[in-house]
Amino acid sequence: MSNNNFITSNIFLFSLHQFLLLVHTKPLVPALYVFGDSLFDSGNNNLLPTMARANFPPYGHNFVQHFTGRFTNGRTLPDFIAEFLELPYPPPYLGIHDSVPLTGLNYASSACGILPQTGTIFGKCLSLGEQIDLFKWTIESKLPTHFNSLEELSKHLADSIFIFTTGSNDYIQNYLEPTLFSTNHDYDPQSFAQLLIDDLSNHFQSVYKLGARKIIMHEIAPLGCIPHYTRKYQVVVGKCHEQTNQIVSYFNTKLHELLKSLTSTLQGSILVLARINSLGYDVITNPSKYGYSDASNPCCTTWGNGSAACIPWLEPCPNPNQHFFWDGYHNTETGNSVAASLCFNTSEFCTPFSIKDLIQI
Repeated sequence: MSNNNFITSNIFLFSLHQFLLLVHTKPLVPALYVFGDSLFDSGNNNLLPTMARANFPPYGHNFVQHFTGRFTNGRTLPDFIAEFLELPYPPPYLGIHDSVPLTGLNYASSACGILPQTGTIFGKCLSLGEQIDLFKWTIESKLPTHFNSLEELSKHLADSIFIFTTGSNDYIQNYLEPTLFSTNHDYDPQSFAQLLIDDLSNHFQSVYKLGARKIIMHEIAPLGCIPHYTRKYQVVVGKCHEQTNQIVSYFNTKLHELLKSLTSTLQGSILVLARINSLGYDVITNPSKYGYSDASNPCCTTWGNGSAACIPWLEPCPNPNQHFFWDGYHNTETGNSVAASLCFNTSEFCTPFSIKDLIQI
């Protein structure tokens, strides 16, 4: 498929999605609420004093609205999930000036993570705790006016989907940068993972107390496979820096245990694990299985010889959909599409329940 045809196809799909929303007024769930980092950010960082932004070409190269602040060439994973749920794309919270939409909001902020200090080297970003504080403000000060009673609001939240991705930057922009942060010296990998998990547990309990019941949390991807680290450690094409992957694995193991524990202790809650780590590893080591011709090199021309963000205004590769990586950290929208489809349809990827299952519960 030519690049022009790919763009035309995306415009058609976006238009079809918006048309179907008009003629089909009943979405599958009331709302989609999004929390996380640059993998999910749809424009919040555009409105913050930070260098961690994607509001310039070639970001958004294949997105109908072009460079919105999404750190990819097209749609993010939450965008695809919204399409499956027949909901509009959740708008960035900081871009809402009037009445908040009832169909969900996106609080994700690039560069930030679970720990408050993560990402601050680039400027201001919204840590997970700050994102949840904004969500608290939303449901206490904004949403009640749209419902006849607090019981109606509670049902709205209980039936909605809450999707999270966080923790990657606590490694990339913190633990794995020992010259900038002391965490690498203060904690061994297992202890650092536990520090993150303890904080994450408190945050999940906070959103539960605010009304969330159906929560999906993504594992951290195999960071040792992203160009940022394969270039840094000069790894052979098709291979990963396994020492970095091992460090991240402690977090993912503890995350699985945490979600099972919270589901058993928080009455009426369902916390789902999205197995993004094994999927990402399989894509990178077996790219042809997923239709990729290149799962090692970024599509855009980046700073740092392929290891960082896209250089503004430079033309990307001619076939982004054949590349798994868009820049030194983020994948192209095709990877987001695969992960979203698996999470929506299969309980092997999003476990123990797919999103289809969650809708029925």
